[in-house]
Amino acid sequence: MKHRPTVSTSLAILLALTLSSAAQAHRPWLLPSASEVDGKEPWVTVDAAVSENLFDVDGNALKLDGLTISGPDGQPVSGANVLQGKQRSSVELKLAQPGTYKFSLVTASAMASYTLNGETKRWRGHPDDLTQAIPAQAEALQVSRTHQRLETYVSANQSSTQVLKPAGSGLELLPLSHPTELLAGDASRFRVLLDGKPLANQQVAVVPGGVRHRGVLKDFAVTSDSQGEFSVKWPFAQHYWLQASYPPRAPAPAAGQPRPAPPAQRFVSVLTVEVTQP
Repeated sequence: MKHRPTVSTSLAILLALTLSSAAQAHRPWLLPSASEVDGKEPWVTVDAAVSENLFDVDGNALKLDGLTISGPDGQPVSGANVLQGKQRSSVELKLAQPGTYKFSLVTASAMASYTLNGETKRWRGHPDDLTQAIPAQAEALQVSRTHQRLETYVSANQSSTQVLKPAGSGLELLPLSHPTELLAGDASRFRVLLDGKPLANQQVAVVPGGVRHRGVLKDFAVTSDSQGEFSVKWPFAQHYWLQASYPPRAPAPAAGQPRPAPPAQRFVSVLTVEVTQP
């Protein structure tokens, strides 16, 4: 089988090691079949997975139990034909109203480590199961909770702005430019929010899809200003994966040194957008 590198240059490898998001071996994503859909009875399909090659179906499906879809009027709508496969899940939606829809998949998970009878134990699961899963005799208990938000937008026949409002909880990448009207060569504005408040000096990774055919990752990073805002100039047309993680990940320890304890809570926000030709 022909080897398909995800990163072809040492510079790209260095960037991947430097950017916390890009260093992740597997990325979770939502991917709409199109961000702008026209027609009398338009439909859209949204896939969800975790994969090593961004937007390629080479990993594991994400469960869509927690998926919410907001219609152009801000009210929840239900998807159809939900598929839970091995490598990807998907949902279809008839876009009955003209305007912009928001797809959000918000999940929570927990990791714990502890000692029991002198042995180190580890556990991973939903935070609601934590108390029951950890024995009462556990010692040196450390718990880290992760709150993850995946989002994307789709417009039917025309764009609208009702759904471009923050949820007000967790980490969010809020579009200030309309997320379904992005053009190659243009610069678009976003704001990073933590529990509804602007987050300054937050690094955001920007990774374009298509690396499987391009052979070069072409990722880069931007940083939010004092108002939590940042700008992305799109180098070419493609789907893009934007990701922020808070608090920042600690650098890897020197050889022989212990890893620092994970934070009690970590917030991750991922936004998929499509950039088209002008």
